[in-house]
Amino acid sequence: MKYQIIPVTPFQQNCSVIWCEKTLKAAVVDPGGDIERILAEVTKLGLTVDKILLTHGHIDHVGGAASLAANLSVPIIGPHEADKFWLDNLVKQSQNFGFARAEAFEPTQYLNEGDEVTVGEQTLSVLHCPGHTPGHIVFYNASSNLAWVGDVLFRGSIGRTDFPQSNHQDLLHSITTKLWPLGKNVSFIPGHGPMSTFAEERQHNPFVADQLFD
Repeated sequence: MKYQIIPVTPFQQNCSVIWCEKTLKAAVVDPGGDIERILAEVTKLGLTVDKILLTHGHIDHVGGAASLAANLSVPIIGPHEADKFWLDNLVKQSQNFGFARAEAFEPTQYLNEGDEVTVGEQTLSVLHCPGHTPGHIVFYNASSNLAWVGDVLFRGSIGRTDFPQSNHQDLLHSITTKLWPLGKNVSFIPGHGPMSTFAEERQHNPFVADQLFD
């Protein structure tokens, strides 16, 4: 699985274009905005996008999803249905965070724990990881030991839990029981900031390092 990270929106959210090297079929993960930049990158890379994938319902991750889906005539897949209330309130999210107006939309398909999504000949496993939002999901590609974790985990930090229906204990549980079992050698692309590995976070992250749970 190949990827290109494209920071979008004033929040510098890590949108990812991901693709299968063999087929050049691609997906866009969390197109929060700046869809012209995303489309330009897709064209430059010579890819065919056939789906949009969403980790959760916050506007910096989904604000451009409906427009991009309409532009490309592709489905929107994810997040988990527990984040429907965030997608239903995109107009208010736009106002609250100073974003361009984004209309509410319904994904083509919600995702659940254990689902799989294909990108060309590559497979992404779906993990339901509530805490930052109740319907947050993570995409994991076993063949490349790579995960797209949205705002669950960051290099040296974890997702905020001061939003409606966020839960700090749920977030810690998601990280330690859903992500860590994937293996220490997994690299991850967070929703913001630099990439890291689970090994690095298990050793040094002040919120979820292994010694905190011994």
